Amino acid sequence: MRTAPLLAALLLMAPPALAQTEPQPSSPQVQPQPQAQPQPQGQPGPQAQPQPEAQPAAQPQPQAQPQGQAQPQPQPQVQACTTPTDPAGFPAWLDNFKKDAAARGIGAQGMAALDGVTYDPKVIGLDRAQRKTFSQTFEEFSGRMVNAYRIKRGKQVIKKYQAVFDKAEAEYGVQAPIIASLWALETDFGANVGKFESIRSLATLSFDCRRGDKFRPELIAALTIVDKGDVPLHEMRGAWAGEIGQVQFMPTSYLKHAVDFDGDGHKDLVKSQADVIGSVAKFLSGRWQRGAGWNPGEPNFDALKAWNGSELYRKTVALLATKIAE
Repeated sequence: MRTAPLLAALLLMAPPALAQTEPQPSSPQVQPQPQAQPQPQGQPGPQAQPQPEAQPAAQPQPQAQPQGQAQPQPQPQVQACTTPTDPAGFPAWLDNFKKDAAARGIGAQGMAALDGVTYDPKVIGLDRAQRKTFSQTFEEFSGRMVNAYRIKRGKQVIKKYQAVFDKAEAEYGVQAPIIASLWALETDFGANVGKFESIRSLATLSFDCRRGDKFRPELIAALTIVDKGDVPLHEMRGAWAGEIGQVQFMPTSYLKHAVDFDGDGHKDLVKSQADVIGSVAKFLSGRWQRGAGWNPGEPNFDALKAWNGSELYRKTVALLATKIAE
């Protein structure tokens, strides 16, 4: 979940900064009366001089408020959403969302994707139960992820689609082993794309209070993909957070980075291996240094942050790519 495919690292939106509690006056301030110099705390002051009866010691006066300006009210603290939104409200929310989607230009084919969509409690359960996927050591994580099957399969895939990989490197500068490594780690080259209905997952997460602002643009993007005909609705399946296709792009990333690399008129990251290869290369190309290395300490290791911010994940991608390249 991500602009890049991050299954367990989507961030909550930061709460807005609290407004200043001190008002900004629009008229001159009332000049305060001279006050006695304060004494350091804990130190006895000089003996107070008696004041004439007509001149009692002045008491500190509160600062005058500019005329017509309301007293500042304490600002409420932003509370984290810990309880999922009541599913009973989902149908009404969906009706309102349909109006918004239509206003944003989603056509009939995209709008039809929302027909019959229901709330998915399993998605909310997975979202609320996320664990720190990358809390393992590098040895533990890479030992499980960089295996003989992925190394062998990566070599085979590069050989099979050598011309497409060469085209991707020529256009975007990204080498074949890195593309193959990401493809392997995300879905084992399309073997495990996930079984969740993308539109249903995104609608459920958009409705829920925890990250609704994060997922509503993703739902609009997913409807746009269906509306364009790039991916048929029945093929819009993936992981529980709405990722799509063989390299698990979030819908907004799909719209931004997917390319029609096989020239069939569609950007299909579900079934087209050529589109997958070209799209991964395009995604990384913004920060990628052509011909440079990808291991820790080399220029393109940091470029992998665009895909996943976890250093553990990036080190694993780099290791698998190096093994595939051998």
